[in-house]
Amino acid sequence: MQRAAEAVADHYALGDGPWTMSPVARGALGQIWRLSGGGTTWAVKELLFGCDTEQVRREAALRDAAEELGVSAPRLLANRAGAHVTQLDGSCVKVYDWVGGGEADPADPEILNWCGRTLAILHRAGEGTTETPNAWYEESPQEADWTRLSKQVRQAGVPWSDALGRFLDTRMPELARHVSPSGPEGVVTSHLDLQPQNVLVGPAGPTLIDWDNAGPVAADRELARVLYRWAGGNAFSADAARRVTRAYRDAGGPARITGLDSFSMLFATDLNFVYVQAECAIDPKVTAAQREFASRRVVDTLATLPDVAAMTRLAETVTA
Repeated sequence: MQRAAEAVADHYALGDGPWTMSPVARGALGQIWRLSGGGTTWAVKELLFGCDTEQVRREAALRDAAEELGVSAPRLLANRAGAHVTQLDGSCVKVYDWVGGGEADPADPEILNWCGRTLAILHRAGEGTTETPNAWYEESPQEADWTRLSKQVRQAGVPWSDALGRFLDTRMPELARHVSPSGPEGVVTSHLDLQPQNVLVGPAGPTLIDWDNAGPVAADRELARVLYRWAGGNAFSADAARRVTRAYRDAGGPARITGLDSFSMLFATDLNFVYVQAECAIDPKVTAAQREFASRRVVDTLATLPDVAAMTRLAETVTA
């Protein structure tokens, strides 16, 4: 790890060490390391499944545009060659300013105001894109795909195979029925992962982190997913949902919730997440740690999937 720390510091011209690097957090696509040395601290994101350079370009451009409009975000550093991503020992890494603070509290009214206002700023900064949303946000696995995966999961003997089977017989068809492609109108470039765990609150206020997913999206669909994440999920707080919506509108946010169609992205991403994590959990080509992580995420996600009836009520709450 010492060698890796020194290599990162050298690629990004961070100065003399000695440098140390320690693990901080693990997500579905990458791991965060804390790089320290010379009286400075940096966040290093190791991307576990490769890197899309076009995606990194979007991330950097949106982050810079949003910062000019008042959104606090850690800098994405360029390496000595001017690139924002570096190949290091078979992995892709990115380096950011280190941001301190605690996770945002969605029960705090001021944080909810910040959330709605920030989403509006992002949507304004990302207007005018001609790109189309990625299939991850627009489609979900077909029934034949689920059937094949379920058979493989049972053969692998994982403890949650029965839970996945029940999901396929009940919740999956209902959610998939409400997944559809968005039209060309109202598409913006945005963060696509604005949730409490990606907002750190320090003495200077909230900072939005984890911009890796930045890309095109139907603005109303991102607004719907943000409402779900910040207002309390299926057992949502009507007051919280209305507060976020009001702050979004007051800040010039262009989107409006139109009904269940606005929640298509929420349903699609949760269905896709269960699918890819279940695949990873039985994949012999990945590490045991990656399989264990994926198994935990399958179990957690199956227990917290959105409910169509609840989302109907949420849509009615913010459009009344």
